[in-house]
Amino acid sequence: MHLTVVGCSPAWPNPGGAHSGYLVEDSSRLLLDCGPGVLARLRERDAGWPQVASIAITHWHLDHWGDLVPWVWGNMFGLGREAERPELWVPPGGASVLSRFGEQLGTPSMFEHVFRVAEYAEGEPFATAAGLQVTTTRLPHYMIETYGMRVTNSDRTLAYSGDSAPTERLAELARDADLFVCEATLAAGELDDEPRGHLSAEEAVAAFDASGARRLLITHRPDELKAPDGVELAHDGLAVDV
Repeated sequence: MHLTVVGCSPAWPNPGGAHSGYLVEDSSRLLLDCGPGVLARLRERDAGWPQVASIAITHWHLDHWGDLVPWVWGNMFGLGREAERPELWVPPGGASVLSRFGEQLGTPSMFEHVFRVAEYAEGEPFATAAGLQVTTTRLPHYMIETYGMRVTNSDRTLAYSGDSAPTERLAELARDADLFVCEATLAAGELDDEPRGHLSAEEAVAAFDASGARRLLITHRPDELKAPDGVELAHDGLAVDV
């Protein structure tokens, strides 16, 4: 299993950066989240239209799904017209969410025209067209329904937090994983709101230590906040063997 960090900016973009997008490759390709800037990076990488079998969205904050909109237009009118329709895994109730977005942005069926939309259920493993199995865990993130994702093949496991406040569920999500990709938006001691929505790097490390995972990669972090000593920090374009 191979991971490429397509984009890893927090809710505001780092200079020259893309928002959340993590490409997992095994027999085929699964994209975890698809924030603004991700589609352009994938087009650059593939020298054309992205060849992605599956996309999975953790939650409906724009920095995690916004490039689904230009993906639609590219599939309808651009190079994507010749591409296979990717499957799109969304949170429970997500099909109706996409329909409402479509009413505001084009047509109610615009997303269904381009993607094979399916809803996942918390804790129920689902097999993707990319040949990878995914299991989701509900995590606290302000007041929005949000899920972390655990991706497995025959012998490797990657855990991805999406966005999360501190919770013991992060350790369960990443239990004994080969790689834990965990958000770390905040400075140490910073509280973003109540209820909270994000982690500091120190809180991400604590979740990693409790999980028994083998490797930690912190992400979704502003450029102005450096990683603590000894903690690996994601950057756009980083390639990792899981």
